[in-house]
Amino acid sequence: MDLPCGASGERWPRNIGNKRPGWRVWTDVTNAHTDEPAPQKPLRVWPGVVIVVLQSLVWIVLPWLVPDARLYGVLVGVFGGGLAVLVWWLFFSRAPWIDRMGALVLMPLAVFCASRVVHKSIANGMMGMMLPILAIPALSLALVVWAVASSRLSIGFRRLSMVATILFASGVFILLRTGGMSGEGESDFHWRWTPTPEERLLALAGDEPLAYVPTATVAKAATAVKKAAAFKRIADWPGFRGPDRDGVVHGLQIGTDWSKSPPVQMWRRPIGPGWSSFAVCGDLFYTQEQRGDDEVVACYKVTTGQPVWRHQDSARFWESNAGAGPRATPSVSDGRVYSCGATGIVNALEAADGTVVWSRNAASDTGVKVPGWGFSSSPLVVDDVVIIATGGRLVAYDLAVGKLRWLAPAGGGGYSSPHLATIGGVKQILLLDGDGAISVAPATGDQLWKHAWPSDGIVQPALTAEGDVLIGSGSGMGDAGMGVRRISVANKSQRWTAEERWTSGGLKPYFNDFVVHSGYAFGFDSGLLACIDLADGKRKWKGGRYGHGQLILLREQNLLLVLSEKGELALAAATPDGFKELARFPAIEGKTWNHPVLTGDVLLARNSEEMVALRLPLASR
Repeated sequence: MDLPCGASGERWPRNIGNKRPGWRVWTDVTNAHTDEPAPQKPLRVWPGVVIVVLQSLVWIVLPWLVPDARLYGVLVGVFGGGLAVLVWWLFFSRAPWIDRMGALVLMPLAVFCASRVVHKSIANGMMGMMLPILAIPALSLALVVWAVASSRLSIGFRRLSMVATILFASGVFILLRTGGMSGEGESDFHWRWTPTPEERLLALAGDEPLAYVPTATVAKAATAVKKAAAFKRIADWPGFRGPDRDGVVHGLQIGTDWSKSPPVQMWRRPIGPGWSSFAVCGDLFYTQEQRGDDEVVACYKVTTGQPVWRHQDSARFWESNAGAGPRATPSVSDGRVYSCGATGIVNALEAADGTVVWSRNAASDTGVKVPGWGFSSSPLVVDDVVIIATGGRLVAYDLAVGKLRWLAPAGGGGYSSPHLATIGGVKQILLLDGDGAISVAPATGDQLWKHAWPSDGIVQPALTAEGDVLIGSGSGMGDAGMGVRRISVANKSQRWTAEERWTSGGLKPYFNDFVVHSGYAFGFDSGLLACIDLADGKRKWKGGRYGHGQLILLREQNLLLVLSEKGELALAAATPDGFKELARFPAIEGKTWNHPVLTGDVLLARNSEEMVALRLPLASR
C-alpha cells in the first residue's frame, strides 16, 4: 500500500528500507539536513574517585599513623596524587578534548592569580610552596567532584560549572590566613579577617600597669644566683634550659598523682608572639616578645605575672611557619639581663628597671645575614664575656661595655645556642651548626676542634658521663643528617681529635632538645618520645604522642616533665624499660614550642599567645 508524502502529493513505498536504485540518493540528502552528533559517552569517573581517596589517605591519614612518613605523604600524596589525577583526566576520563585542555590551562592560571592576592602567611608558607601544596589536592578533589556531579548537565552548563569549580577551589585560599605551622607541617588556618592574638593583645584598652620593684630586691636575687643555696620555694633559672643548658632539675621531688593533687594555676595572662623561654632571678622573670613594630625584652613577677618593665627596640621579624617575634631566651647574670633579638640586636640591660647598659648588632658585627628563621641564639655568659651565635658563627662581647672581643671562624648556618662544656679538664664553647659541631676557647674564640656532620644545626649538644659529645638532627631527606651521633673528643699531645663512635636513627631531635640520664638519652622523635642507649645508640622504646614539644628532666625522680606541642603537661618515666606516662594536665592553649621552666615548684610555660604559672604538687616526705 502506498502512502502520501510531501506537499506535492508524491507517493513513496512504505518499505523505505528497500535498497533500490535512486532511493539511496534521497536518503543521503535527507540525512544531510537532519544529522546530529552521536551522543557523548558519559565520563569515566571511577578512576578519579579512587585516586583522590588514595591521595587523601596517603597525604593525611598515613602521616598521622606513621609520623616518620609525613615527608613521603606530601611527596607521594600531594604531588603523586595530583599527577595521577592529571593522567586520568587527560587520557582516561572520556571528556571532550576541549574540556581536557581547558581545565589543564585554567587550573595553573587560577592558582597563579590567587597567589597574587592571598595572605602573606600562605604566599610565603613552606618557603613559598604552601599554596601549590594545598591547591593540588584541592583542585584534584574539585575536578573529580565536578565530574561526578555534572554528569546530567547539558554540555554548556557542564563547562560553565567546571570553570566555576576550578575558580572556587583556587580562590578559597584568598579567604584564609594561617597562624603558622605545627612541627609536622600542619597549618593553623583562620579566616583572613579574624584578628591575630597579637592584634587582640594590642587592642586591649590601655597598657598594663607596671609594678614597682625596689632595686634592692633585684640585687638580692642576683646575689642568690651565685650561691649554692639549699632548695627554696622559688629558685633561680638563669637562662636557656637552666644553669647548665641541659634541661636538668636537681633536688626537686614532685607529686605524680595528678588525679588527686593536680597542678594549681597561679596566674595566666596574654603575651606577645615569640619563641623565647624564661630566665628567672628571685621573684622576677625575663622573656622576649613582639608587640607590633617593637621587639620587647620584658620583666614580670613570678608570683603574680604582673609586668615590671619593658625595653623596646624598633624591629620586627616575621616568617610564615612560626610567625612574628624573637626566638631566643634572655640570660640574667650579676644584676643584668642579656638578650638577642631575631634580627641580631644584642642588649645588656639592668635587671632592676631595664635601663640600657650597652647595645650591639650581631648581624653587622659578624657580617651574617639574618637567616630564614631569624637569629635564635640565647646569650651565654662565660667569665667576662657574653657569647652569641649568629647563623653558625660565634661572637663574644665584653660584659662591662659591650666591646667586641673576638669572632670565631665562620661555620655553616644554624639556630642553636653556644654551650659551655669542660672536656678533658679544658673549658670550651660548643656549637652545633649546619656543618657539624665546633669547639672554641671562651677567652679567644680560637678553634679547638671540629667534627663534620651536615645537619640542620638546631638543637643543643649534650655530654655523656664519660665526656663524649652528643649532637642531634631531626630534619633531612631520608636518613641523611638525621639522628643522634656520639663523638669521642680527646686532647693528645696538644692536638684535639673528635671522632664518631656511633650514629643512631633511633632518636631524631628536630628543634626539640633532648636530655641525658643514667646512660640514656630521652627526647622527641617525629612527635613521639623515644629513648636510646648511649652505649650503642640502639633505641629502647618509643611512644606517647606529644607533637613537637619540649621537656625537662627531674633527675633524682627519674622523671620527664613534658610540655606538648598543644600545651599539655605530662609526666613520663625516664627509664629504659618502656614508655610509661604517669599523669597529664592541660596547661596552656595553642601551639607551644617554647621551653618550659621549673623554678622550685613553680612551672612557667608560654607560647606565642599566652603564658601561665602553675604550682606543682610536692611529693610527700
